[in-house]
Amino acid sequence: MKRGLSDVCYWFFSTLANLTRKAILERLQDDPLNLSGLATLHEQEQSMISHNLKLLEKCNFISSERRGKEKYVFVNESTVPALFALVENHAHNNCDVTGTCPFNV
Repeated sequence: MKRGLSDVCYWFFSTLANLTRKAILERLQDDPLNLSGLATLHEQEQSMISHNLKLLEKCNFISSERRGKEKYVFVNESTVPALFALVENHAHNNCDVTGTCPFNV
């Protein structure tokens, strides 16, 4: 592995390992949402959603834009759909047909 890439990989995968952040990314593939909309959908406090958005934005999985008083969040279209397709392909070709993961014990 190239020098320094292990740090990038660590932050990349640890950012995606959080279920809330993964769910936010999945939801944002449909259309952009504001902070309060995401908080309502995920039944979490806005502060918790905001914390997760900061980490996603730091890794450029999302971007944001102000529209009046609201901050709208957009998924990175060049990365996230391809990433989910890769995971889906891997799961389809390599995971148990029942949909269970061998690590889910």
